[in-house]
Amino acid sequence: MGFGAWGCPIAISASSHQPHRLQLNLYPMSLPTAFRLSRSVLSTISPPISQAHKWALSYIPTEKRPLLDMSQGVPGTPPHESLQNAIQTASTTRSSFGYGPAEGEAHLRSALVEEMKEIYGVDVDLKVEDIAVTVGCNMAFVASVMSLADAGDEVILPIPWYFHHQMTLSLLGIKTVPLRTRAEDGFIPSIEACKALITPKTRAIALVSPNNPTGATYPPSLVTSFASLASSNNIALIVDETYRDFIIPKSPPQLLFSSPTWRSTFIHLYSFSKSYRIPGHRIGCIAANPSLITQIIKILDTLQICPPKTPQIALGQPGMLQGMREDIYDTAVRVAKRHQLFRETLSWRWHIASQGGYYAFVRHPFRDIGSTEVCKRLAEEMGVVVLPGAFFGHEAGVEDDRWIRFSVANVGDEDVIQVCERIRESEEAFDDWVVRDCH
Repeated sequence: MGFGAWGCPIAISASSHQPHRLQLNLYPMSLPTAFRLSRSVLSTISPPISQAHKWALSYIPTEKRPLLDMSQGVPGTPPHESLQNAIQTASTTRSSFGYGPAEGEAHLRSALVEEMKEIYGVDVDLKVEDIAVTVGCNMAFVASVMSLADAGDEVILPIPWYFHHQMTLSLLGIKTVPLRTRAEDGFIPSIEACKALITPKTRAIALVSPNNPTGATYPPSLVTSFASLASSNNIALIVDETYRDFIIPKSPPQLLFSSPTWRSTFIHLYSFSKSYRIPGHRIGCIAANPSLITQIIKILDTLQICPPKTPQIALGQPGMLQGMREDIYDTAVRVAKRHQLFRETLSWRWHIASQGGYYAFVRHPFRDIGSTEVCKRLAEEMGVVVLPGAFFGHEAGVEDDRWIRFSVANVGDEDVIQVCERIRESEEAFDDWVVRDCH
C-alpha cells in the first residue's frame, strides 16, 4: 500500500473516482485581479478541514441524530480549571499587553526545560538556550524549515503526511519528497526506503510521532536510526512530538536527548494545544542547537514578533507545568480508552491499520470508491464528519484511496458509539455501492 506526492492547484474540483491529483475548490477565484498571484500559493492546497465542514452543512441534525464531528484534532474538553484561572489572571496583568522576546519568555522556557527532563530523563542535556517558544507547532515547523532550506531544496516527509507540513514546503518552493509507508507495516516508515530518497538537495527528514494522520507511534529505536541516517548525510532530523503525552503506557517517544551529540542533527517540535488543551492560544516550541535557534529567532521576529504573552505568563508560573502532569496523564488514559471503545465498536468491515495519539486510520469497505466521496456522503447523509486519506497526500489509484482519519479526542464515549452505529448503517444506506470484506 503506497501513497504518492500531492501538489495541486486550488481552482478545479476532481472526482475521487479518478486517480489523478485531488483539487479542492473551497475559495473559487470569481473576481479577477490586476496582479499576478504567487505560483507557490496557487500550487498549494486550500485548507482541508474547511472542506469537511462544508460537507457537514448539508446535514440536517435532529435532537436524536446530532452532527457527530470526528474530523479535526481538537481537544474535546477545556483546559484544567487551574490553567483557566491562570490564563484569566494573566490576561489582566500589565505585562501581558506588551511585546516580548521573539524566542519567548525566559520563565516559560526555563520551566519547559525542567518539564522535558521529567519526560525524557532527568539527566538529559537540555538548556534554556536550546528552547524557542513559537505561535503553535505549525510556526515551529515553518521557522525550522526556513532556517534549513531554500527554494528548490528537498525535505523528505513520510506519506500520508500532515497536510500543513506539505503546505509549508509548497509555499516556500521546497520540494516535498514522499517517503511511502504501507498499511501492512502499520504506516511505520522504512529507514532503507528513506535512505534511497536522499539526494544532494535533501536538507531534512521530518517525522511526526505519534503520527498525524495515521496515529502510528514510531519506536524510539526507529527514531534513533533516522537520526543516525540524517547525521551520516549531514542533514537535519525534525521530529514533531505534538502527541507525545498520549503514549500509554507512559514512556519517552524518543531517546535522542540522551545523546551528547543530539544538537548536531535533531530538531524537536512540540505543541501545547493538545496536552494542555489550549489550541486557540497558539503556543508551541522548538528545541535545537543554540546556534540554530539564533538563526530561527530572525524568522520568528519577522513572522510572529513574539508568541502570545498571556498563555506564556500563565504556563510559566512556578509549578504550573508540574501541576498539569496528572491532568495530562488522566486525559491520555481517557483518550486511550476511547481508542479501545472505537476499536471494539467499529463494524468489522472497516479495517483499522494504525491507531494512537488522537487518531485512527481506517480503511472503508466500499469497492472502487475513493475516500473523499465516502467522507462526503458520511457527512451529508449520516451526519458523521471525518477526513479522507486523500487530504493527506493521496493521488494513488482508487484501490489505495480507501483510508479515512477518525479523531477520537474531540468526542465523548457516547459519540463514539453513535458514530460506529451510523458507520454500520452506511453499509446499507449507501446501497448503490458494493460492500466488501476489508480483511
